[in-house]
Amino acid sequence: MRGLNEEIRFMRHRVAGRQLSRTSEHRKALRRNMTVSLFEHETISTTITKAKEVKGFAEKLITLAKAGTLAARRRAIAVLGDRDIYKEEEGQPAKKGTIIGKLFSELGPRYLDRKGGYTRIIHLDKRRLGDNGELVLLQLVGSEHIEKKPKGEKGEHSKAKKPVKAAAAAAQ
Repeated sequence: MRGLNEEIRFMRHRVAGRQLSRTSEHRKALRRNMTVSLFEHETISTTITKAKEVKGFAEKLITLAKAGTLAARRRAIAVLGDRDIYKEEEGQPAKKGTIIGKLFSELGPRYLDRKGGYTRIIHLDKRRLGDNGELVLLQLVGSEHIEKKPKGEKGEHSKAKKPVKAAAAAAQ
């Protein structure tokens, strides 16, 4: 029999989402803030569990931005808020627009021909100092412009192994 002050714990069957050791309001604020940072900077570094939680939320907002209607814009403002984007110019912060403006004018049109998968998670070798949490990069797909070399050409990295002494001398 349970005591009067003991908490009854229920099983979380069919409950979606991760708790992240936070209250529901804290989780909601974390998801909003990380999504705004992702839209502003187009790449953020975070832990794997937070990245997986933010990924679906951000992709739903990009899908909403692809519609481009006034109702979609108002729904995005209700979810994210309409925060300003500031960049530093000549030592002073200067306003460059809003998150909703960037979402609907840049990000939505960028992904019009794509049916999903607007973000990617790239695992990093580094671990977070303190709790040894696994760090990842959460990026918007298509934010970088990397030119690939044709298959016939070899770059700096070849499959031939360098001798150990030559590699040590090259490092110095």
